[in-house]
Amino acid sequence: MYKIKDLPEEERPREKLKLFGVNNLTDKEIISVILKTGTKDKNVNDLSLELLRKHPLNEFKNLNLKDLTKIKGIGQVKAIEILASIELGKRIFLRKNIKLKKLNKAKDIWEDSKYLFNGLKQEFFYCYYFNNKQEVIEKKLMFIGTINASITHTREIFKEAYLVSASSIVCLHNHPTGDINPSKADIEFTNALIKTGEIQKIPVVDHIIVSEENYYSFYENYNCKKI
Repeated sequence: MYKIKDLPEEERPREKLKLFGVNNLTDKEIISVILKTGTKDKNVNDLSLELLRKHPLNEFKNLNLKDLTKIKGIGQVKAIEILASIELGKRIFLRKNIKLKKLNKAKDIWEDSKYLFNGLKQEFFYCYYFNNKQEVIEKKLMFIGTINASITHTREIFKEAYLVSASSIVCLHNHPTGDINPSKADIEFTNALIKTGEIQKIPVVDHIIVSEENYYSFYENYNCKKI
């Protein structure tokens, strides 16, 4: 059995990628880069080839941990890395090809978010991140549990805004009791978010409290900046 290091440098998958770019790698070579190593009986190129023989590339989207770990030489760590790479590719493709949704009214955002809160028995806090056209570029669960004005929460909210290059933020959380009226803690936390948004130059344009039947918008009730 030959070893990868026995190949000329320009034929080794990683070196070939550096020299000629990832677009010039074969499917087998790309998988070899992800797998990194083979086994004592099988080099990484042969392991990649075996994977492709058992599961052609057009089947990769349906692979799972069990499928991959059936192949000798692919343990859980390698399988997880392959699945993570596949999922990342899916997300890149979806974000490139799906038209961004424009939401500029509290009611529209509430309608769009219903599936996130359906049947929950405790408070979940989400953020919708928007571009400058008021199109949703990210929805993210930020924390679970009763709201408070913890600096950690606000820091994480704006950290994500920078990561996705958001122009504005709408926050949402549910009241499992069905009472959508804001508590004192809700008001204090919303004020903290608005102030931080002003400092960070990424405005929090609304904070919406939701139930399965209705919603409460700070913007509609206070115009957000006047709380």
